[in-house]
Amino acid sequence: MRLSAAVIALLSTSAAAFSVYRENSVSTNDELDVPGKSPLRFCDAAADRKDDIVTIEEVVLTPNPPEAGQTLTIEASGIVKEAIEEGAYVNLQVKYGYIRLINTSADLCKEMKNVELECPIPKGRISITKNVELPKEIPPGKYTVEADVYNSDDKHITCLTATVFFGRKTLGFFDDL
Repeated sequence: MRLSAAVIALLSTSAAAFSVYRENSVSTNDELDVPGKSPLRFCDAAADRKDDIVTIEEVVLTPNPPEAGQTLTIEASGIVKEAIEEGAYVNLQVKYGYIRLINTSADLCKEMKNVELECPIPKGRISITKNVELPKEIPPGKYTVEADVYNSDDKHITCLTATVFFGRKTLGFFDDL
């Protein structure tokens, strides 16, 4: 649950999160791609995001793609157009393949403490850097995460989606057999 709390907080505060493809880091120039070195994607087209409370400027993941058992550093920057107060929430859905693991609504301000932020988040530029220890025991497969974030008045903050592929670890010497 520590990882999912970090994901909630990072997806929702300055809308940082992780999304990677296991093969290589992928970045297309699609209007849904979040700027930076990450294939993180917005849920909605640019025209639909113009009234969002948070504008994401960049998200950088190191390493990209992340590896199970390694430290993932997430750097994110953006602009908060109006203060984010107590009562903000995130609708979070996590799937493993087609199996829904999490479908919940979480208190955004409570989750932001995982990235050393507290409500209210003032209007203005925001930057965060967070290290997340990824467990070695992440089962291989495709994970899909969506975080749709709202303030206490149900005004849209942002919505992000991520697809994460974790592969099987090999035992080195067996690779040559």
